[in-house]
Parts: sequence; structure tokens; C-alpha cells
Amino acid sequence: MKKFTKTLYLVLIILFLYLPIATLMVLSFNESKSMSVWSGFSLKWYKEMLGNTMIMEAIWNTFTIALSAAAIATLIGTLACIGIMSMKKRSETVIMGLNNIPLLNADIVTGISLMMTFLVFGISLNWGTVLLSHVTFCIPYVILSVMPKFKQMTPNSYEAALDLGATPAYAFFKIVLPDIRPGIVSGFLLAFTMSVDDFVITHFTRGAGINTISTLIYSQVKVGIRPTLFALSTMIFVTVLIVLVTANFASSKKESKSHKRIMALLAVFVAAILGGVLFLSGSVGGASGGKEVRVYCFGDYIDPALIEEFEEETGISVVMDTFDTNEEMYPVISKGTVDYDVICASDYMIERLIDEELLAELDYSLIPNIANVEQGYLQLAETFDPENMYSVPHTWGTLGILYDTDKIPEGSITSWNDLWDPKYEGKIVMPDSMRDTLAVALKAKGYSLNTKDESEVSEAAEYLTEQKPLVYKYANDSARDIILGGSADIAVVWNGEVLYCQDEKPNLSFVIPQEGSEDFTDAWAVPASAVNKENAMKWINFMLDKEVAITNYEYLTYSIPNIAVLDYVKNDEAKMAVLFPTDEVLQRCEALQSLGSKADDMYSEYWKQFKAQ
Repeated sequence: MKKFTKTLYLVLIILFLYLPIATLMVLSFNESKSMSVWSGFSLKWYKEMLGNTMIMEAIWNTFTIALSAAAIATLIGTLACIGIMSMKKRSETVIMGLNNIPLLNADIVTGISLMMTFLVFGISLNWGTVLLSHVTFCIPYVILSVMPKFKQMTPNSYEAALDLGATPAYAFFKIVLPDIRPGIVSGFLLAFTMSVDDFVITHFTRGAGINTISTLIYSQVKVGIRPTLFALSTMIFVTVLIVLVTANFASSKKESKSHKRIMALLAVFVAAILGGVLFLSGSVGGASGGKEVRVYCFGDYIDPALIEEFEEETGISVVMDTFDTNEEMYPVISKGTVDYDVICASDYMIERLIDEELLAELDYSLIPNIANVEQGYLQLAETFDPENMYSVPHTWGTLGILYDTDKIPEGSITSWNDLWDPKYEGKIVMPDSMRDTLAVALKAKGYSLNTKDESEVSEAAEYLTEQKPLVYKYANDSARDIILGGSADIAVVWNGEVLYCQDEKPNLSFVIPQEGSEDFTDAWAVPASAVNKENAMKWINFMLDKEVAITNYEYLTYSIPNIAVLDYVKNDEAKMAVLFPTDEVLQRCEALQSLGSKADDMYSEYWKQFKAQ
């Protein structure tokens, strides 16, 4: 009975550890992009992963940085051990104590400290700053791996070799190095592993478009998980599993020749996998001749295939970075932490950046495809950018409520106030964005979402606090995956998410509440600090191309105010109803506006109070 119980516990532990990974691996072969609907076996996500520029560049960065950082840290750490061994006992103790501090220190402290150091000395964040940061935090691990081997050496063997006539270099390579080699190898492998696995320090010290696997997955998860990440994770897990199984099998062999043969085969396998990955990722995008354009936009807002198409067409390399909300983007542009050439931001944020003189005027002689933008949306954009001097519309849409009609009867939800109904407890997903979330509460109370009246904003914040126990999660674009996964039944989403969800789950209904809602325009603009302004104009012109707009619409499913997209969907009444609501509906909607620094501070204060409760 005891043996059965132990076996059961072991099985449960294994299931607890590996069942989520097994689920992820199965979903990587699912034809559907839904996590809850199996529609057949397919390898298309692996094909899409290998053709995804951002993923392949992230793999390239991850392994080149890890290999470089591990090699440099191993060299410096080994030399440091030689110096430490020559110290007196007290000095050695002090140095080893200092070496241990970075190991115990929180990664976020190390990351922020390194970032501030680079900025203070005027070093722009880039690939090199990430490498330097990784070398810095890897060195202590190497020292801890190598020092014990120095301690285990036969005392005075090095001096004895010198007395017998050996040169210092010969004595080191023939006497010292063989004894400490296991520690050096362990230190290198540990440093490599820590570098590949790091997220926090990389996040704070990376520059524009510099993503590793961890930072890319983090940015993608914020806006919704695409199955390409399942494919990537599966490949990583399988590779690590094969390496571990082969290494353990080899270590159990008694015959040294068999052991060496197996280890050699393992080394060849790892080298082949790593070499293939680096070759594929390094070759993505092609040569750019040193020309580039740095793009900063909302996550998952561009079909990755279009990036490669632009690079092939223009010879300009695209450096892509993403953000989750306008509030996340604003300090990066206003403080100039990273220089970007073109950004995609929402109407009220464009207005704010114009007021603060942070945007450059567009040169329309380089943007002839402006003729493809439907005139009505250009006129709409003039409400926040008079005469369209600084921005060009990219997408347009409305905020509404998406709900599952299999669980909630059609027509049951017509008002924002329905989101405060206790019967929906634990089944509601709300936006995780200051202006958008407060807009929901303001509209529910019958107020303007651009109010500057503190009593109204305070009332809205209190109303959101009342609702908080009913909310399953606060999320933005990832709300679509929560609804498709069945974890929630109601979500406040942008209309562009509706078609994406209905493709996988047709019994979903979308409504713009009777109190009215928010409509938005996201637009391309060029920061005043942009280095490659001409390339930025070429990017904007490319995104306004008719065929490009249709391609991006099919990927994004958001309303794109391009005449080609309007012609493409005009005969589909269901899509038109979602993407382009009637004038009666739009009369009840209003766009967010820039409210000024005083009102912005007021909103921020109430938002912080709400989030803290």
C-alpha cells in the first residue's frame, strides 16, 4: 500500500509539472488558433514561426548574447579566481562576500542599476548594453564554479612545476588548467543557462527592437498568445529534453569509449541544432546596407510577413518594438529613453504629443499612398490632428461588450451597467488601461469620458471598485483568448477582436451599449527626435498601400480606413456591422481627448488608488 501511495504521489507530481507543457505541445499542432477548440493536426504554426522575423531575430539575439556573455564571463571569472587565490585570507573572504551580493540581490535592482549607469554615461541602450549586463551578472556564477576547483588542487603544484624549469604559461596549461577544467566548463554552462533564461535585466537594458526569447514572449503574452509561441516553446523543450536524456544515458555508461562516443554525438547534435537556428534567424530579413527604421507600435498590430516584404522592397531593415498601452509608450517618447523613427498611437495621445511638440510634420511628397485613405477618416483625424499635419490613420474602431450567447441569452446585455450584475461574478474581463477602463464607468454613469470634473471621475473610480469582486481579470488584447478559452463569458473589447473570436467561436455576440461608447483612431506618426525620418515616411507609405492594407486587415481583423479594405468587406453585412457601425451608433460614441497635465494627473491618481485596492 505504501509503495502504491508513493507511486501515486510521484505520478501526481509529474502530472503537475509536465501536464501544462504537454498541453502546450499538443496545441502547437492544432489547426485552430483557439486553445479550446481542436480542429485538426497541422504544422502551420511551426512554418509561421520559422517565417516570423521577430521570433527568429529573438532566437538569434538570445543565443548570440548567451554564448558571447558566457565566454567573456568565463574568461574574466577564471582570471579573477587566479587573483583571489593569491590574496590573503581576510581579503579573499571580503572579495568572495562581495561576489555573492549580486547573486542574492533582486534582479530588478540589478537591471535598473545597470540601465541608469548606461544612461548616466550617455550610452544608448542597444545589443551591446544587453551583452555587458549579461557578462556582469554571469561573472559571479563563474567564480563560484571555478573557485572550489582551485581549492581542491594539490598545494604548491604550480610552484613545483616552475622549480622544475617550466615557464609560467606552460605550468598553467599543463598543471593548473586540467585541474580546474571541470569548474570552467560548469561555469560556462551555468552562465550560458542564466543568460538564456534572463528576462528582468534584459528588459531594462535592451534597446529598440532588441528582443530575446523571454522578452518577446512577455510582450506577446500581454496582447494575446498566438500558437507560434506554442511551437517555439515545444522546440525548446524537446531540444532540452533530448540533450538531458542523452547526457544522462552517456553518464551511466561504464566504458569510456562508449561514453566519449555518445557525448561526441550529443555535442554534434547540439551544435547542429544551435547552428541551424542561428543560421535561419540570422538570415531572416536579408541585408539592409546599414539602413533601418525603428518602429514602435501596439503589440501584434502588424502582420510579420509585411515586415519582411518591406525590407525586401526597400532594402531598409525594420527594428520593431511593441507596447501594451499609450501610457506605457508616452514616457519612452517624451523622455527620449530610446530613439524611434515611427510610432503608432491613439488619437488622444497623438494630440498630447503634438501639444508638447514631440512629433515631426509629415512630408506627404514621400507618402503618395495617402490617397488610399478614405476621406471621412482623414476628416475624423482632424479632431486631434488639424489638417493631418502629424499623423495618418492606421486603424479605427469602437469599444463594446463581447459575450458568449451559449451561456448568456442573446440581447441580455445592452448597458455598461450590466457589467455590475452580481450574477456575472467571476465571468467578466475588463480593460487594463487607465482611460479606457475609467471610460466604461463614466459612460455607465452617464458622463463624458473626457470629463475634467473631479467628482465625476471620483464617482467612476468608486463604481469600478464596487465592480472589482465581479471581475475575472483586467486584460487588454489577451481578453480574446480568455473568452475563447471559456474562462470568462463577458469581455470589454475593441471591435477588431470580435471577428478574430467569432472565427473560432461563432456563438459570440457584440454590442455597443445604449449609453454610448468610445471610438478610437490609431495613427502613424514620426517623433521629432527620429533619426531616420525619410525611412519613417517610406514605412508609413508602405502601410497605406492597398494590398498591404488588405493583408494586414486579414491578419489583424481591425477596421483599417483604407478604401481597398472598405471595398473588400462591403458585401459582408456581418463584418460591416462589426467593423463599421451605423451613424446612429456612432452618434452615441466619442473619442478620447488630451485633457492637459492637470487632468491627466487627476486621472492617474484615481487610477492608482483603484489599482491599489
